[in-house]
Amino acid sequence: MPTPASRNTDPVIPSNGRDADPVDWDARYRAGETPWDKGYAAPPLTAFLSRHPVRGAVLVPGCGPGHDVRALASQGECEVTGLDLSATALRIARAHPPAGTECYLEGDLFALPREWDAHFDWVVEHTCFCAIPPARRADYVEAISRILKPGGHFLAIFFLDPGVEQGPPHGATREEIAGLFDPDFELIEEWIPEEVFPGREGGEICQLRRIG
Repeated sequence: MPTPASRNTDPVIPSNGRDADPVDWDARYRAGETPWDKGYAAPPLTAFLSRHPVRGAVLVPGCGPGHDVRALASQGECEVTGLDLSATALRIARAHPPAGTECYLEGDLFALPREWDAHFDWVVEHTCFCAIPPARRADYVEAISRILKPGGHFLAIFFLDPGVEQGPPHGATREEIAGLFDPDFELIEEWIPEEVFPGREGGEICQLRRIG
């Protein structure tokens, strides 16, 4: 597993090359075409952390420049791994002063090593589920099911309406989310966040789930 010492290195998880993402995310970061990067952690996440500590091993898939990773690590109660396809995004993330015991890995969520099986206590989702092709959402659920410990938690900020005609980001309905995650992921809490990035009012839904 990655360790905090790896935050200044460039560990890579090889992709399996199957059903490659049609978006070249690293090219977007190199060109500075990253409107999703607001420069700070997702307000629904920081609001959640103010009332609910997250402990243990945490994975943030599609972490980009690591704002959500650092928000989690700053609690001092968890070891956070940020995973992203873009080497450029991760170089930006590593350039920030460490907030805690976070580390970053370049890799593909759909090609994680077997030693990650049942390793994580939490997966925190914000910008990965909406970015992948919708046809791969069942693969996403399979991937996080494999890496979460029994009883592990899944905290997600889902886009209901991303406000774009063609994604990514790709929106999802409550019904689709339920169809993907029920019954293996018990729904503990669901809410429409009050604290959001400007322009996203009413367009997101948060869910806290627990895998059996």
